[in-house]
This record gives sequence, C-alpha cells and structure tokens, in this order.
Amino acid sequence: MLQVHVDKSKLASAELVDMDAGALPDGGVRLAVESFSVTANNVTYAVVGDGFGYWNFFPAPEGKGIVPMWGHARVVESNSPDFAVGERVYGYLPMASHLDVIPGKVSASGFVDMAPHRQPMSPIYNQYSRLAADPEHDPAREGERMIFGPLFKTGFLIEYFMRSQDWFGAGQVVLTSASSKTAMGLASVAKRRSPSVRRVGLTSAGNVDFVKASGLYDEVLSYDEVSSILPEPSVTVDFAGNAGLLGQLHHHLGDALKYSCLVGATHIDERGGGLGGGASLPGPAPTLFFAPDHAVALFKEHGPEKAGAMVAESWHGFLQDAGGSIEIERHQGLGAARDIFVEMLGGKVDPAKGIVIEP
Repeated sequence: MLQVHVDKSKLASAELVDMDAGALPDGGVRLAVESFSVTANNVTYAVVGDGFGYWNFFPAPEGKGIVPMWGHARVVESNSPDFAVGERVYGYLPMASHLDVIPGKVSASGFVDMAPHRQPMSPIYNQYSRLAADPEHDPAREGERMIFGPLFKTGFLIEYFMRSQDWFGAGQVVLTSASSKTAMGLASVAKRRSPSVRRVGLTSAGNVDFVKASGLYDEVLSYDEVSSILPEPSVTVDFAGNAGLLGQLHHHLGDALKYSCLVGATHIDERGGGLGGGASLPGPAPTLFFAPDHAVALFKEHGPEKAGAMVAESWHGFLQDAGGSIEIERHQGLGAARDIFVEMLGGKVDPAKGIVIEP
C-alpha cells in the first residue's frame, strides 16, 4: 500500500512511502483508490490540519500526516456481506493507493465508516456514497464532482447561512480569491437564490479575465482595486486568508462591513495569525466558517431527503453556470499527486485547470 506522508511542520516536504496493508478486520472493506482531485481545498486541510482534526482521519507516523482528498474507489476485498468486490464508492480518501473502512449504517445509497479513530470527527467526512444508487452520480461528470463537489457544497452552505441571517442587512457580498472553486460555488448559488445581493469578486490581476468570463459576478476587481468597492452595507467572504488584504477590506468598508467570514486559505504564505484574522481590525471580528457544522445543521433542519434535494438542485445549476469553466487534467500515480500538492502550497494554481490523479 502506497501513501504520501507530509511533514506536518514543513508541508512542502512530502514523501512516497510503501506500507504494509495488514490483514483486513472482520466486517471491513478494502478500497483501492481509483481517482481523486487535488485542489486548494486540500491545501486548507493540511494548513489547519491539527486545529480541525484533518490529520486524524488517516493516521500516519508521528510528525507526519496524510492529506485527505475527495474521490472514487473500488472494493477489492470484503469481509462484509453487504459489499462485493468491484463495487464503486465516492467519498473522503487518503492521498494513498488503498483505504480500509468498516461500513456501518449501510443503505442502498451509502454507508458510514465506523472505524473507531474516525468517530470523534464530523460525521460529514465519514459518509460514503455507493455509486450504483447515488442520485448525484453522473459517470460523465466524475471529474467535475471530485474537483468542484466538496468546494461547491461549502459555497452552498455559506449562502444558506448568510440568507438565513438576511445577509446581516447587507446588499453586497465581496468574495476574495474569486477564481477559487468554493467562491465560484458561492457566487453561483447566490446568483440563483439571493439575486438581490450584489456579488463582487476580488482576484489577482492575472485571473481577472477568467473570473469575468465566468459570468458569476456583478463586478470583478483585482486586489489592487479594493478602494473601488462601493462602501455600502457589505459582507466579506475571505477565501484567500491574506491578512493584509483582509485588513484593507475592513479599513475600506469600515462601518459598512456587517459580517466578516473566513473560509480556507489559498494564500498560505500571507495568512498571518490564524487564517488571516487580525486582532485589531475595525468592524466585526472575522469569524471562521466551519462547513461540517453547518452541514449537520442543514440536514437536521430539513431532513436528509429535502436537504439533499436542495443541494442537488443548486449543484445542477452550478454545473450549468460553471461546469465547463475548467479543463480537466489527468495525471497518473501518487508521485504526481505529491508533486502537484507541493506546487499548490506555493500558490501555483491555474483556475482554468482541474487536476485529477489516478493512483
């Protein structure tokens, strides 16, 4: 079994390691990882790994971590009567060639990994879809689902949260890292569900044309044009984690800033304390958005069937809006996954490309 081990204290130090897979436990199922995407989302998992327990899903030797990914896998060995060799699933996977799970709460459409070490973490990450009966699964869009799916759902949950709070009285939302997949997801959902809220996208000068072409934003500005943002009642959603940029937004908007939301960290070298939240910023204190907690609340409020339908409706809308905005690049082998992850740590991400690894 091959795994990529990342040095927790120096994330750019990552090595390919051959491990003994060991015996499959009673009731267990061994999955061979078929494919997963590598996105800025995975960088965030590593950056905040210890603080949010992301390193705990897939144990590694002391001081090392295995970065979680989203993707597809195939059953290659089964000690469970519910699963036959060859069945395919979608869910949370390690940057590795294989994963052993202990399925529980099994239904036709999915299961939960009941491995003891995973139970303290959010249940959202422990759920797996069985593709044969998964309403979201489209064999022709597996690449898009891996690349956009988890990030889109975070965007969906941000819009759901903001709308439930009447956008804190704001008529404008300012999104940093507007080319990021989560920002695009939020912009798409807001465009459809909160059309009265003006969407302003901030991005690097080199990405302005890409973001404008997406059609998801009412206005697109480069990072050196923060002073051009209309100083009207606003909420900010910061995906960049750049402390300097966040400070500019707080100072520019001042009392017009009604809520400051922090999500992820795409500019990890500039994130400052925490995820870019300064201690002495004017306006509301930046608040970290932890998507799994909001997902649990959504499903508790509406029930799994209705909540799933709400997400699916917006997901199909997003595919119409932005599903064709990227070119999917496929790379073979875990070595490629390691190299691309390290590149992304350095901020080398082309928003027009989506990376899929086939170990």
